[in-house]
Amino acid sequence: MAGAARFVQAHAGRMPGFASALPPAVAPRAAFVFTPTVPEFLAEGSVLLSDLIFPLLAALLAYLIGSLSFAVIVSRALGLNDPRQYGSGNPGATNVLRSGSKLAAVLTLLLDAAKGWLPVWAVGVWGPAHGLHEGTQALVALGAFLGHLYPVFFRFKGGKGVATAAGVLLGIDGWLGLFVLLTWLAVAVVSRYSSLAALVAAIAAPLAFLLADGAWWRADRWLVLAVVAMSALLIWRHRANIGRLMRGQESRLGSKDKSASPAGGQPGAGKSKPKPRH
Repeated sequence: MAGAARFVQAHAGRMPGFASALPPAVAPRAAFVFTPTVPEFLAEGSVLLSDLIFPLLAALLAYLIGSLSFAVIVSRALGLNDPRQYGSGNPGATNVLRSGSKLAAVLTLLLDAAKGWLPVWAVGVWGPAHGLHEGTQALVALGAFLGHLYPVFFRFKGGKGVATAAGVLLGIDGWLGLFVLLTWLAVAVVSRYSSLAALVAAIAAPLAFLLADGAWWRADRWLVLAVVAMSALLIWRHRANIGRLMRGQESRLGSKDKSASPAGGQPGAGKSKPKPRH
C-alpha cells in the first residue's frame, strides 16, 4: 500500500482522472493528494491577502496619518508655542484657540478633521473593488482615531479626538457627520463649553447611528462597534473635563492663556515689560 501511495504522489500531476481508475483502497489517498491544486492554493493566498493583510495595512496607514498632530505642526509653522505647554495641555483646536490665533485654531480643526475623513472615505470609495468592505472601514476609522490620541510621531501624547472623530463620521456617512457636528455646535453655542459639547456629541453619535439605521444610512455592525469604541474613548479622554465641569472650573470657549504667547515673530512677543524703578 505504501508503494501505491508513492506511485500516486509521483504521477498525480501527469495523469488527470487517475484517482477514479485506482482500486478503492488507494483512491482515498489519491483524492487527498489531488485536493490542494496549485490554482486553488494561489486563490486561497489571494483571499488571505484581501481578508487579513490588506485591511491591517490600511489600518496601519490610517494610524500613521492620524499621528500627524496638526495642533503642534500648525503652531510651529505660525511661530506659536507648543499647545502641549499651556492651557489644558491638549494638542487640539480648542487649546490652540487660547493662543489668541484664530487662524491657527481653524487650520488645526480642519486638518485634524481631514485626517480622520480621508482614509475612511478612501476605503469606502475604492475599497470594495479590492475586497475591502465595512470591516476594513471600521478598522481604518479606529486607526485614524487612535493615531490622533496616541501619535507615534509625538511620543504618543495626542489630543482628545473631537475633530478627528467628526472627520471619521463624515467619512462613514456625510449625514451622520453633519448631524454630530450640528449637535456639537448647538451645545457649544448655548453653553460656551467645548468639552460639554464634545461629550454630548459623543453620546449622540452611536445613538443616532443606530436609531436612524435604514432611514438615513446603513449601520453596519462593524462600523457601529467602531463608533461606540470611539465615543467611549472620547468620553474617557474628557474625564478631567468632566471633573472641572462638575466643580464649575472648566474654561469657556474663547478664553486666552497668557503663556500661549508667540514663540517668535514681533520683537518682545511673549516677554513681560520691565517694571519701573522707584
